[in-house]
Amino acid sequence: MENKVIEVNGNLFDADESFSLVHCVSKDFAMGKGIALEFKRRFGRVEELKRQNARIGGMAYLPVSRRYIVYLVTKEKYFHKPTYESLRSSLINLKDFCLENRISNLAMPRIGCGLDQLHWETVFPLIQEVFSPTPIRIAIYTF
Repeated sequence: MENKVIEVNGNLFDADESFSLVHCVSKDFAMGKGIALEFKRRFGRVEELKRQNARIGGMAYLPVSRRYIVYLVTKEKYFHKPTYESLRSSLINLKDFCLENRISNLAMPRIGCGLDQLHWETVFPLIQEVFSPTPIRIAIYTF
């Protein structure tokens, strides 16, 4: 089944609660700038995330209400830059997590393309490729 990946002009945090929220972070969970800072302000529980010992290319998550808040760990330190390979690995882990937990809706920003400086022209097809064999719907929020 082909997944549905759409772009939505709006605020990620306005996504319906049926959508789990996803973004990228460093392994140190510093989250001091950009959208990561907003995730930290809204959801906190940083020590709980750190205790999950996510590796680079992995992910951590927080159950919040009826959805998950997912943190893709794509780099070692907050001042590092991710690679397309670390992002791909995190997306594969996310896909597996979604299938195991019956998550059918994801909402995310243009992951890796803000402060992390990856190129959306490369990231968007990567998301489509990883999720194409699944029924998972993905809303990409842009401002």
